[in-house]
Amino acid sequence: MTIDVVVVGGGFAGLSAATALAELGARVLVLEARPTLGGRATAFTDPATGERVDNGQHVLFGCYHETFRFLRRLGTASFVQVQPQLAIGIVDRDARASRLVCPPLPSPLHLAAGVMRWDALGWRDRVSVLRMWRVIRPARQAARVRRKSALAGETVRQWLVRHRQTSRLIELLWEPLAVAALNQPIDVAAAAPFARVLAGLFGPGRRDSALAIPLKPLDELYALPAKRFIEDRGGEVRTNAVAHVRCGAGHYGRPGGLQAPAPQVMTSGQAVDASAVVCAVPWHALPDVFENVPPPLASVAANARNTAASPIVTVNLWLDRAVTSEAFVGLPGRTMQWVFDKRMLFGEQASHLSLVSSGADAVVGLSNDELVAIAVGEVRAAFPPAARAEVRRTVVVREKRATFSVAPDQPPRPQTQTGVPGLFLAGDWIETGLPATIEGAVVSGHAAAHAASDRVNSARIAD
Repeated sequence: MTIDVVVVGGGFAGLSAATALAELGARVLVLEARPTLGGRATAFTDPATGERVDNGQHVLFGCYHETFRFLRRLGTASFVQVQPQLAIGIVDRDARASRLVCPPLPSPLHLAAGVMRWDALGWRDRVSVLRMWRVIRPARQAARVRRKSALAGETVRQWLVRHRQTSRLIELLWEPLAVAALNQPIDVAAAAPFARVLAGLFGPGRRDSALAIPLKPLDELYALPAKRFIEDRGGEVRTNAVAHVRCGAGHYGRPGGLQAPAPQVMTSGQAVDASAVVCAVPWHALPDVFENVPPPLASVAANARNTAASPIVTVNLWLDRAVTSEAFVGLPGRTMQWVFDKRMLFGEQASHLSLVSSGADAVVGLSNDELVAIAVGEVRAAFPPAARAEVRRTVVVREKRATFSVAPDQPPRPQTQTGVPGLFLAGDWIETGLPATIEGAVVSGHAAAHAASDRVNSARIAD
């Protein structure tokens, strides 16, 4: 088979790029080093229950327009439950349950109205949200024109305090949103990417801020459907396929761009030639993809090596009874910030709770028993029916390099285009203005696909 584009990496970035290219008529080869597709967003079969368990609970938002475009391409957008508008159940540190519900008003008025009616807050807390209006509007404009932020060096907490957000509102609203989106504590994460997140969440559409929860395991949501999509259009997807990119000595230094040969991809001892290569591996794996890092990518590789990681810990608990009627609940101020009831989402018979600790540097090194004890204790404190519940099974999942750090001191992120003709970069680390989210990965994948498609079309015309 003649290959137009080789895509190295089979996560959200690689598969969104590959399916977009296949949709445009390109013949695509996807090479994934792991035994299964999905990268850092995949699922596995629990041997005791036989259930498909995600390696971590992933949440979408209505503003993930490129992600939903990808899922519509695959025919799986209906596998995601999208709220009509933002609604979040919260149990605070004192075990007081409340619910933020945003009414059907234009954005961001719906947020202000929802906060004004939120009985977990005092009046001072409610009024403070109004000060964010003049922040969100410029952030939306900056996102549209990709303007550099003036928030360099400022953490999320410093930024919120500067805009006179109360400690109660920060703890119950802004911090849960920031930690979920940035996967770092707000005293560490930079303010600029969070401002970009808010610009998306509170964009023109009321649906943009709504939470969207997958109703299927992640492999069924996108990985396996993407494989079928690519293969149905004459492409190929290989797993257990370790790939290395070989850049010909000196060819990247020649002028000629589209006419210069693309790098070769080596896999299983064979060289694969194509018009373009999309490298869609995680940032920490990028330097090792190249047999020899070409000079145009030397700084990119160095920045990748020097970019810190932030972990996520997920504790799965199977209980002998239901303890909540909510599909998901925020637990602010705790180690486990969110709890998802898979019974409610997947229709399972057992009460299967998935508890997520984002920005989990402080606990990722704990033993499984210690993490389970924390999770069980926090569930029992938050949900009275859990006090007498029996824990029947536990599974702990650690993703030590779940995301890259968005602390202010981190190295710059690269662009899709590289100085190597025919080589394009994709992945959540690529500079999209977004933090390490599914949407950032897909935005980068689609950008790489369009750049690679232009090169393929030029190569066809030249032939």
